[in-house]
Amino acid sequence: MASEVHGMKAFRILIAEDDRLNLQNLQELLESHGYETLGVVDGKQALEAFSRDSYDLVITDLRMPNMDGLELLRRIKELNADQLVILVTGYGSVQSAVDAMKMGAFDYITKPLKDDLVRLTVSRALSFARLKEENIDLKDRLQDKFDFGKMIGYSDAMKKLFEKIEKVAKTDSSVLIHGESGTGKELVAQAIHFNSDRRYRPMVAVNCGAIPEELLESELFGHEKGAFTGAIRTRIGRFELAQGGSIFLDEIGDMSPALQVKVLRVIQERQFERIGGVKTMTADVRIITATNQNLDELVNEKKFREDLYYRINVIPIYLPPLRERGTDMAILAHHFLKKFNQQKKKNVMGIEQDALDALTSYHWPGNVREMENLVEMLVVMKENGVVTLQDLPGKIRKQGRERQPAPCEVDLPEEGVDFNKMLLAYERELILKALEKSGGVKNKAARMLNLKRTTLVEKLKRL
Repeated sequence: MASEVHGMKAFRILIAEDDRLNLQNLQELLESHGYETLGVVDGKQALEAFSRDSYDLVITDLRMPNMDGLELLRRIKELNADQLVILVTGYGSVQSAVDAMKMGAFDYITKPLKDDLVRLTVSRALSFARLKEENIDLKDRLQDKFDFGKMIGYSDAMKKLFEKIEKVAKTDSSVLIHGESGTGKELVAQAIHFNSDRRYRPMVAVNCGAIPEELLESELFGHEKGAFTGAIRTRIGRFELAQGGSIFLDEIGDMSPALQVKVLRVIQERQFERIGGVKTMTADVRIITATNQNLDELVNEKKFREDLYYRINVIPIYLPPLRERGTDMAILAHHFLKKFNQQKKKNVMGIEQDALDALTSYHWPGNVREMENLVEMLVVMKENGVVTLQDLPGKIRKQGRERQPAPCEVDLPEEGVDFNKMLLAYERELILKALEKSGGVKNKAARMLNLKRTTLVEKLKRL
């Protein structure tokens, strides 16, 4: 049977149980699934073993001589607040199990023990442990304050974004990230999580637009065995895996209205149940959402719940498209060039100025993701030398030429001119031309002028 491994090492479990037959059965069951176990017969022995060595999980009976399970739990939490502990209790002691959960136990199992339930509860706890460790490893790689891991940017727009992330990360409020596809919304979510107090807890991402509607509910909340046709085993949902950490719901605008109601309940009441389950679970998670759609419009069209919108949009974060990031385009192009030279073992030395001008003039509808894919292709095809204008795809060369400003013929009389007045007149003429060509559509006119729509609207008000 395939063993459960922790990296290259099997998970280690400490079991405290005064009934030697139960202890033997538990050890045999868990060892048959590849876990390493150490069994002791009372709480005092368990605490001594825990003090000497480290364990991924502790399973303890409630009633034991010398030290009971609740006292053992308290002492273990004093030594390591993050230690995972599962309590085993009889049906008559459920209140004690509830007390244990309040003290920080991961879960509890009632006697008589059932193999499937034990295996499932242990698997869920160790899945949590594995995910937590992966997130700690990732956090250790996010050291540069203003790079936020994979996010690179020195433009004013990105500096403002990084400043906002720092402020938002210190809170536990819900965040809605909006921006075009390919801008890096998941990287923003990761930056918020890994700079927050939840950074040593899991960060779980779900793309709501990539999972069929009929499967998304199970993906989020999990299901019990036999809950529906095809549910051949119990499944742990993403909200359970994210306990204590953050959940990132990407493309939330694609979520069905029926499922929006259930997510709203989680946000409001911090509770949920698995599909087909009766046990209510607490959702101690931070909600981070993202969309490339206009949720205001979807709310007006009754396609997105207004109450959910206000719940997730406590702190809105706008992620600018690449075309609005100015000097970042050249910085990113050189960053990706260095990255793919190392990955592909190539030696492309640089980018000629004409090619760089074309890259920075291109509209980048696919944003950073499109640039990264392009540079990877250039490195693979070029192999060495420098990237020239002719190496670029025709659409980039063409748009680059189109977006280069034509030289202006200016007649400067001897008596001089009113500079601000002339500049205002030229700005007005450009905006009118853009509106004329776009048929009055402000979004399209703003793109033609390489402006934000809000900037264009402000200029129209001023003019």
